Amino acid sequence: MILPNDFTSYTRALFGEELYRDFLSALDTDPPVSIRINPYKPVEMHDDVQEHCECVPWCNYGFYLASRPNFTFDPLFHAGCYYVQEASSMFLAHVMQQYVSGDVQMLDLCAAPGGKSTCARSMLSADSVLICNEPIRKRASVLAENVEKFDAPNMYVTNLYPQEITALFKGKQSIVNGQRSKADCQLLKPYFDVILADVPCSGEGMFRKDETAVREWSPSAPERCATLQRQIVSDIWPCLRPGGLLIYSTCTFNTHENEENVRWICSALGARLLPIDVHEDWHICGSLLDGFHEPVYRFIPGRTRGEGLFMAVLRKDAGAETITSFKDISLPIMEWKNKSLPKDLEHDSLPSCEVDYYQALHYLRREAIALPKETPRGEVVITYQGQRLGLAKNVGNRANNLYPKEWAIRTTYLPSTPFSLF
Repeated sequence: MILPNDFTSYTRALFGEELYRDFLSALDTDPPVSIRINPYKPVEMHDDVQEHCECVPWCNYGFYLASRPNFTFDPLFHAGCYYVQEASSMFLAHVMQQYVSGDVQMLDLCAAPGGKSTCARSMLSADSVLICNEPIRKRASVLAENVEKFDAPNMYVTNLYPQEITALFKGKQSIVNGQRSKADCQLLKPYFDVILADVPCSGEGMFRKDETAVREWSPSAPERCATLQRQIVSDIWPCLRPGGLLIYSTCTFNTHENEENVRWICSALGARLLPIDVHEDWHICGSLLDGFHEPVYRFIPGRTRGEGLFMAVLRKDAGAETITSFKDISLPIMEWKNKSLPKDLEHDSLPSCEVDYYQALHYLRREAIALPKETPRGEVVITYQGQRLGLAKNVGNRANNLYPKEWAIRTTYLPSTPFSLF
């Protein structure tokens, strides 16, 4: 892989020769393939798959696969039974297991496409509330799809910038597109106990997986992103309760966006870094900034089995800035794309119809499928291996496919044999 000269010279000096050599070697190998099981839709992995997979050591729900299958042709993937997620990102589960307990109110601030949101929800209590926010509307729609398929309780999607959330918490009117959302509103406490800020970054940690990230990188990107990241954190900081946790992460390597930013959060906003219990055989690196020895955690290809990730956990000081009004607020919640199957639907109130593998794929391609004669007329939940795929409207001689157009499988090819990991 040909890397930008400026990136090469900076990163070699940052890593040191031995670590940089291991990193370069890893870039010439295929990235590991990993999935995370959805605990809200438990399924049993096939014996032959389980025999060749390994557990992700820092996430109880994570597994490395021996090779990358075509997930498009697994109906249980579309049903939300598992999420294809890069293993380093699953470190969030380990962090939350150590520091988050009881019923909490959590915000995933920059949540699309939803990997860390669904990972976080797996570690929260049933009565906890998770707000999954994404400022960019198009990306928020993808987030909403993944959250809906995950189908966990008390999980909501919003499309707001950090300063708009803070304005709502301070009792000011939402300024989303100049007006409030028409969607339903969820009442919240006037603060968050946990905020995950997986901030937009220069993407250096994705070089092995995404050649576009290499092409789009520029020498000015780290400093530009670092400035934006500080603005994002400072905008949302008043919404974190005193004593609450900020989980800060990037998928990049330079210290401008990582160590230097968390040092700034501590000094400028009032926070202290917390240590995470890790095992030596995970080969997670610490701080690479000279003179900065606080607990931060780096995943570097060639040392850790995953892509590049930086993560730090900070506790907000009791005397730091926070919102002082104490009243419930309403937050504009995005409407689900699949309006025919709202998230809070009592699925048991509708009849269901189990389909086989190829019927499931035809349904996911949004094609007409034939239902058994005894199927009741009206709305029917289509299931595969007992897992919900979506709705169809049975009118007798045919069933109208109600699967959302935006989610439909685009390929015309069908595999010669059924495929599923489970």
